[in-house]
Amino acid sequence: MMSGMYAAISGLDAHQTMLDVTANNLANVDTVGYKGQSTVFSDELSQLVASGSAANGFSAGTNPVQVGLGAQVGSIDNVMTAGGVESTGNATDVAIQGSGWLRVANGNVSATPPTFDTTQYTRAGDLTFNASGYLCTQTGQYVLGYAAQSNGAGGYQPNTTGGANNSIVVPPGSTNVTIGPDGSVNYQTPAGASVTAGYISLATFPNEAGLQRDGGSLWSTTAASGVETAGQPGTGTYGKTISGELEQSNVDMGTEFTNMIEAERGYQANASTITTADQMMQTAVQMKQ
Repeated sequence: MMSGMYAAISGLDAHQTMLDVTANNLANVDTVGYKGQSTVFSDELSQLVASGSAANGFSAGTNPVQVGLGAQVGSIDNVMTAGGVESTGNATDVAIQGSGWLRVANGNVSATPPTFDTTQYTRAGDLTFNASGYLCTQTGQYVLGYAAQSNGAGGYQPNTTGGANNSIVVPPGSTNVTIGPDGSVNYQTPAGASVTAGYISLATFPNEAGLQRDGGSLWSTTAASGVETAGQPGTGTYGKTISGELEQSNVDMGTEFTNMIEAERGYQANASTITTADQMMQTAVQMKQ
């Protein structure tokens, strides 16, 4: 009876965690670029009552007899599928069509050369410009990318030799700001000249599900995710940057409501098991009376 009660208690804890994860998913159903989570259970150790035996001249053999000791949360997995895309018409809103994460960081752009803190990553592409013209996120991180250089034919190309950790700045007063599918941030000067301020960079990982959530739609690397590989949008395996659109949350409300009902029913069943075990224990205690 006691082992059954302990198993049911572990079930309560596991289903409570499942409900917590489901509630967080539902709370972020409208969060731009949010990636949902899923809860996976695993069984705990089982008590071995009798081991299995092989067949012999007198017996056909027996299977092992075990009593399970409950359940536990095996993992809480990040669901990294792409969310739906919503058209906003805002030129600085960017959705990544394909693989890759925007690279952002806090830092001191007044220093020579500029210095940045640890790079973080996001799929929330609701970008903006600050008062000095730097491309940044809504939470104040600078968007990192490649500096632009002349290609010798009147156009521009990314300066990949200078690295991908450069801020992108559009002088205040510029007009017709656009972001191209190759990550180029373009603007028009007051004199009417078309200029490319820089190129947004993207990052990919050996295991992006191993990234750690930092809050504010930001993620950071871990030993599980592996080291980033930075590159230009639209090249190799990197997705394109689509201006005027935003990637929405990938949470499916129908699935989450199903998970919520399942967590509730599982919790109720385990609570009933505890009640039954308690009644059986009381019966055993009262037997001698």
